[in-house]
Amino acid sequence: MNFIEELRWRGMLQDAMPGTEEQLNKEMTAGYIGFDPTAKSLHIGNLATIMLLKHFQLAGHKPYALVGGATGMVGDPSGKSAERQFLSEEVLKANQDGIRNQLVKFLDFDCGANSAEMVNNYDWFKEIGFLEFLREVGKYLTVNYMMSKDSVKNRLTTGISFTEFSYQLLQGYDFYWLYKNKNVRLQMGGSDQWGNITTGTELIRRKEAAIVGDVEDENVTHKAFALTTPLMTKADGQKMGKTAGGETIWLDANLTSPYQFYQFWLGQDDRDVPKLLRVFTLFSKEEIESIEAQHAEAPHLRIAQKALAKDVTSRVHGEEQYELAVKASEVLFGKGTLETLQSLDEATFTSVFDGVPTTEISQEAWAGCASVLDLISVTTNNEVYASKGEARRAMQGNAVSINKVKITDEKLPVAELQLLQGKYLLVGKGKKNHIVKIVE
Repeated sequence: MNFIEELRWRGMLQDAMPGTEEQLNKEMTAGYIGFDPTAKSLHIGNLATIMLLKHFQLAGHKPYALVGGATGMVGDPSGKSAERQFLSEEVLKANQDGIRNQLVKFLDFDCGANSAEMVNNYDWFKEIGFLEFLREVGKYLTVNYMMSKDSVKNRLTTGISFTEFSYQLLQGYDFYWLYKNKNVRLQMGGSDQWGNITTGTELIRRKEAAIVGDVEDENVTHKAFALTTPLMTKADGQKMGKTAGGETIWLDANLTSPYQFYQFWLGQDDRDVPKLLRVFTLFSKEEIESIEAQHAEAPHLRIAQKALAKDVTSRVHGEEQYELAVKASEVLFGKGTLETLQSLDEATFTSVFDGVPTTEISQEAWAGCASVLDLISVTTNNEVYASKGEARRAMQGNAVSINKVKITDEKLPVAELQLLQGKYLLVGKGKKNHIVKIVE
């Protein structure tokens, strides 16, 4: 497939240096994207650039994923209003390992000539001294050139440290090193990285021109290329990767549960879904247009959102976690049963009922509880129901359920109740829920 054409119809192409498409159509080309290890997980904002690498490999090219073990110590000023906090080497190492584990879910590292490779720029920067770096890199780029970059200009009013000012030199050298040692000809990234990326192409041009002694040599000028994708924003102007509450949607299941991840995609605005289907899924143009047509006929069924949520959740977390997320959604919207609740693992269960009032009781109190009526009033310190009388009236009105099963017999022994995950009871109070948790 034609990589550039694929990006165009998907709306994933922002800028490309002249000659990029010709180079990619001419031969298998090595290209890379850098990932900043400032957290132990990537988030869905990163997912758009991961999909760039995925399409790049599907088009027959060789993808490199660069984890910035060295540049992560400095911090990229692009899009930032203040300097980042420095991270220790130990934290950076842990973050790098987490990112590696996520990237292998998307890229094929064992498919022959265009197998993906992962590199860490700490491996080459650890051997370079300050004076050597100034001679090898600093002499080729002027201060005027560096200050013309938006990532620098936008920080001049608030102040930018020399450390962050130098970041583009580090990223530029990454491209040069990969160009010389891995035959990498293309760097890709989000549109906010255009300045850093073109610093790399300029460094390559100037260093190579210096070597051959002809700065205007066109063959030298166009050996390295740059390509960016638009930053993902939603219809309300919010940057993709954040929920309405400002919470980052991580790819790590320990930071954002598969259920929460699934719900994020399921809850997307109709206005955003066409773009999201093109950027975040591998559906073909025909498949997407078919999904959109079905959705238009019955928008209330949210067919497009469900297709989006299924595809992305399955690829990030696997089919099993996707199925659990669907079951959890059924519980949330009142369609679940006792069997559905029992099928949820503890992480999913707690995600679904995050924020629901919870009362903890001891194992001793649980064992000494005579009946359901005692449990939901006396034993739980009147937190579920304020009194036996209130609980009794609710039962008589068919308004009480435990684990999705209606309870009308106030004398029902608690021994007949089935604890979820060996410790939870979901008490339904009409349309509201309350969790009873048995603790040691």
